Amino acid sequence: MNSTGELVEVVLPGRVEPEELRIRRGAVPAPGPGQVVIRTEATGVSFAEQQMRRGRYYDQPPFPFVPGYDLVGTVLAAWEGADPGLTGTRVAALVKVGGWASHVLVDAADVVPVPDGVGAAEAETLVVNGVTAWQMLHRKARVRAGHTVVVHGANGGVGSVLVQLAMAAGARVIGTASARHHDVLREQGVVPVDYRAGDVAARIRALAPGGVDAVFDHVGGHGITDSWRLLAPGGTLVSYGSASTRDDEGSQQWPVLKLLLRVWLWNALPNRRRAFFYNVWAGKALAKNRFRSRLRADLTQVFAALQRGEVTARIAARLPLARVAEALRLAESGTVAGKVVLVP
Repeated sequence: MNSTGELVEVVLPGRVEPEELRIRRGAVPAPGPGQVVIRTEATGVSFAEQQMRRGRYYDQPPFPFVPGYDLVGTVLAAWEGADPGLTGTRVAALVKVGGWASHVLVDAADVVPVPDGVGAAEAETLVVNGVTAWQMLHRKARVRAGHTVVVHGANGGVGSVLVQLAMAAGARVIGTASARHHDVLREQGVVPVDYRAGDVAARIRALAPGGVDAVFDHVGGHGITDSWRLLAPGGTLVSYGSASTRDDEGSQQWPVLKLLLRVWLWNALPNRRRAFFYNVWAGKALAKNRFRSRLRADLTQVFAALQRGEVTARIAARLPLARVAEALRLAESGTVAGKVVLVP
């Protein structure tokens, strides 16, 4: 196996500044039963890693570990029992941790083929962000043509994909973002609202006096109540994060538990509205095969939308693994549109 070069991976040693991430080198692993080795062509910086380096991702492993939520690469070797046709194919995988490496071991059942003609970095921008957006839009909120939806952080990693998939479904989209992103949003047909200027909820209500069919909220915190109040009867709130508490001290579980409790209470009320706390990993522990087939189906749909031109892959920057500190700083700066991609 070592003829394929050496393993290079990024280690997060503890709650550290980006510059304190370490590069570790070693032997390329051999696949075990049911596994494949992927030679990584692109992995990305997600909001999850930004929380993990602060020790604030609610189920992260103990330090030290190799971060990296998702990756795209070519199958280098497969366990003899795996599909022999996999070797040499380009695949995507959602791994939660371990992706920031030149070579990654993944269960063969967890890889999703990337269509011919789709580049590795392009596909990478849509693995976790695309699956998250697709499942929230189509499996949770069931958005259809004629619906009005609110996307908070409409220029963000998940938000920008949500916007495009909602537009492709025929929905009217109101998107919150800072003013510098408004021209780009208007070009896409989105009605932009500046989240930094005054009462955001009041301005959204003025645009949709009867309420909206869905709100997608990654901010959490106090603002989640405003999101709930924007819903029309029959509407759906999908909460999928707690960005407002990223830099807080204290328990990393508490902001999520608070959101879950609130969602449970809202759903217990007879008010003809629904709330969900979305987690991309939900169902994996209980029904692994169903989880895998759904992930494969949904990511395949996202890649098809990319090929049709309904979704664009927005790459903010491509940086080598050795420049991971710079990549993390850039992703955390809030100044870039699209995904920061690491290219081993």
